[in-house]
Amino acid sequence: MTSESRSAETVAACSMCGRPTAIDLLDEARSWRFRERPDGACPACVQEALLQTLLENGDAALHAAVQTCWPLDAEAAFGALPTPLRMHSDPRYLGRGRTIALIDSGFHPHPDLVKPANRIHAWVDAGRDEVVAIRFAADDQPRWPGWDAGEGHQWHGTMTSVSAAGNGFLGHGLYRGLASEAGVVLIAARQPDGRITNASIERALRWLVDNGEALGVTVASLSVAGDEVAGAARTGIDRHIDCLVARGVAVVCAAGNDGVRRLVPPATCPAALTVGGIDDANNLDHRDLAIWHSNYGEAADGGSKPELVAPSLWLAAPVLPGTAVAREAAALFAIRRSGDRSVDRRIDELKLISPHYQHVDGTSFAAPIVASIAACMQEANPSISARLVRELLIRSAHPVPGAPRERQGAGAVEAGRAVALAAGEAHATTSVSPTADAEGTRFFLHDHRARRVRVCGSWNGWNATLEAGNDGAGFWVAGPVRLSAGTHAYKYIIDVDTWIDDPLNAQKTPDGLGGLNSVVTTKGGRASPDRDAEAVLAGSGAANRR
Repeated sequence: MTSESRSAETVAACSMCGRPTAIDLLDEARSWRFRERPDGACPACVQEALLQTLLENGDAALHAAVQTCWPLDAEAAFGALPTPLRMHSDPRYLGRGRTIALIDSGFHPHPDLVKPANRIHAWVDAGRDEVVAIRFAADDQPRWPGWDAGEGHQWHGTMTSVSAAGNGFLGHGLYRGLASEAGVVLIAARQPDGRITNASIERALRWLVDNGEALGVTVASLSVAGDEVAGAARTGIDRHIDCLVARGVAVVCAAGNDGVRRLVPPATCPAALTVGGIDDANNLDHRDLAIWHSNYGEAADGGSKPELVAPSLWLAAPVLPGTAVAREAAALFAIRRSGDRSVDRRIDELKLISPHYQHVDGTSFAAPIVASIAACMQEANPSISARLVRELLIRSAHPVPGAPRERQGAGAVEAGRAVALAAGEAHATTSVSPTADAEGTRFFLHDHRARRVRVCGSWNGWNATLEAGNDGAGFWVAGPVRLSAGTHAYKYIIDVDTWIDDPLNAQKTPDGLGGLNSVVTTKGGRASPDRDAEAVLAGSGAANRR
C-alpha cells in the first residue's frame, strides 16, 4: 500500500499512540492472524504492549498474551512471529545512536530504512577494484547506480538490512527489526561477474576500517561467504575483522546453510561472532527449538564455530519493491481482502505474510538479528567494548535441547537477557583470555554471581586448582602461572562444582563428556589468544590515518 493510496482512505487515530491508521488496515491485520484490540490500537502498539508484558510479568505472561490477541498457526504463512516478539527483546532499546554496517550482495533503499526519515548513512560498492561510496543525510532520498533495478542480488541484502534495522514502515510497525532506530551503512561485495570472493569481502572490510569510525559504525554484519581456504589459514579478512574489533566494532558473521563441517571466510575469523541457525517452530516455547542445518567447524585459530545460534526460519523480511513478486503480492492480497480465498495457496507458495513481507530462512538472517541485538546492547551501555558484547551474547544463550555442542556453540541467543547483561555491566572493557607475559599466564572471567572462581588444567594433570581473585565488581583474575611450552586444556570451576569453559577464549576442544575444554598454547612466553590491538591496527595501515 503506497502512502498516496493510504492517505486517500478513511483513517482513525490509534487510541494508544494517536497514529492515523487506515480502516483497510483492519482487514490486512486480520490476514496476518492478528486480532485488533477492542479499543482500536494499531498493530505496532499491540506488539509494544506484548513486549511490555514480557518485561513486567515474564515469559509465561507473554506467551499467554500472544495467544490471546494473536493465535499462532505455525503452518500458515500469515502467522509469522514479528522478530522482537520471538527474540523476547526489550522495547526500551532500539539501537538509537548506533550504526550497523551490512556487507552483502546488493541493496535497495527500502521504505523501512528511509521513511519517515532516512537512516542509510552510506551505500558502498566494493565489488570492483576501485571502491565507490555515496553518503547520505537524514533528509536525503538515497539513490545509487541500479538502485531500482529489482535484481535478485538486491533482494538478499535488502532483506538482511531490514531484518536488522527496518522500522516496519510498510507494515505499520509490526514487522520491524530489533534495532529499528539504528543507522545503516550498506556495503555491496558482489563483483561484476556475480561472484562474492575473499578479495571483494576484504575490500569491503578495508573500506569499513578506513571509513567506519567517521560514519559512527559500531556493529558489522556479514551475510556473505568467500572462497574456501586450506586448513585453518588466516586471511586478510581475518586481519581486518581483528582491526574492527580492536576499535570497538562488534562483528557478526553468518555460518552458512550447507549443514556440513565447512566454514569459509569470514565465518572462520576468530574475532567475529559466527552465528548458526535454529528452527523455533514459529512459537515462543524453548522446548520446541531444533537445530538448523547450518555449517560448523574450526575457526582459523583452532577454535570452534559457531559460537551462537539464532532463528533462521519463519523470519519476516521485505518483498523487494518494484519486482514481479511485489506486484503479484499486492494483487493477491487485494483479491483476498475481497473475500476470495482461492489465492491462499499461491500466497503460501510465495511465503507471503502480507503484501509487503514474506518469511525467509537461512543463517544470512540469523546474523543480522544478532547484530541488531548488539546495537541494542551498545545503546544500553555506550561504554561497552566489542569483546564484552561478544562475551555477553554468548553468556545470554540457552542450550538447544539435544543438539551437539559443536553445532550450536553456547546455544540460542536471548535478546532481552543480552541487553540486560549489557545494561548492568560495570566494566567498560575486557581482555581476551588467557594472556601471558614474562611473569606467566593469566586467566580472566566476568561473573557477578560467583562467590569463588578457580582454574583447573591439564598442565598438572587436573590435580590442582589456581585460585582467582575478584576486584569486587565481578571481574576475576587467576595467575600468573608459568606453563611449559605447548598446548594445555583448562576449565573454570565456579563456586563448588560448576565447571565451564572460558567464554573469552575461542579455542576449544571436546572434553569427552559432551562439553568443551578451553585451550591455551604457549610459546616463547606468549599465550596464543592474546592479541596486541595496536599491532593489529598498525598491520591494517590504520595507524597512518589521522
